[in-house]
Amino acid sequence: MLRISGLTAGYHGGTVLHGVDLEVPPGTVHAVVGHNGAGKSTLVHTVAGLLRPTSGTVRLDAVDLTGRRAHQVARAGVGLVPQGRRVFAGLTVAEHLRLAHRPRAKAGRRGTAWTPEQVLGLLPRLAERRTNRGSQLSGGEQQMLALARALLGSPRVLLLDEPTEGLAPVIVEQIQELIRALADEGVASLLMSPSAALARACADTVTVLTSGAVAARFDGDEVRADPAALHRTLALAPTE
Repeated sequence: MLRISGLTAGYHGGTVLHGVDLEVPPGTVHAVVGHNGAGKSTLVHTVAGLLRPTSGTVRLDAVDLTGRRAHQVARAGVGLVPQGRRVFAGLTVAEHLRLAHRPRAKAGRRGTAWTPEQVLGLLPRLAERRTNRGSQLSGGEQQMLALARALLGSPRVLLLDEPTEGLAPVIVEQIQELIRALADEGVASLLMSPSAALARACADTVTVLTSGAVAARFDGDEVRADPAALHRTLALAPTE
C-alpha cells in the first residue's frame, strides 16, 4: 500500500501541493487528473524523492519514504516512468535494459523479479528493436522502453507521469492495456494525466487535483458508467 498523507511541497519557497491525501493498494491503478499546473508532476517528484516535502508523509506499507533520496525510494520498491520518456539517445534498447536491471526477491504476485527477457516478452515490439538506439525509436517505442526500464527495478509501485503524452491512439490503447496487465500482476500504479479519457480507461480510483489540492475523488467503475461528474469537476478547474 502506497499511502500519501497531508503532503505539502513546492519550489523556491513557493507551495504547489497543499495537503494531498491518497492511497494506492496493491494491484490497483489510481489516476490523478488535472489541468496543466495542477501539481501532478510535483506530486510524482515528491513521492519519487526528487523533491523534498515541507510537510506530510509518504509510506510504502510500514516503510516511511518521506524525504528520502531518489535512489533510496527506488530501492524500497517505487519505479518512475518520467514525463518525456528520457531515454538515452546513444544506447540501444538492450543496453538500456541491462543498465536498468536490479534483481529483487519478488515483484507483485510473480514471486520472482522482472528480468530483461520477461519484459521483452511483455513488450514484443521492444524485442524486435533491441539493437536500435534510443534516437532510432518512435515516441511510442521510447515510452515502452521507459516502462520497461522502470519494471526492471521490480517495483511494487509505478509512478507514471503522463505516459501517453503525444502518442498515437493505437499506442495509447496499448499503454492502457499494459497498465491493467501490470495491475493483474499485483503492481500498484499512480498515474498522472491531464486527460479524463486515460483515467476512465484503466483506473480503479480517480482523483482530481486542482491548484495542488484534491478537488474530488471518484470510483473508477462509477466514472466509466457515468463520466459526467468527473467532466464537470474538470471543467470547473482553472486552466493556464
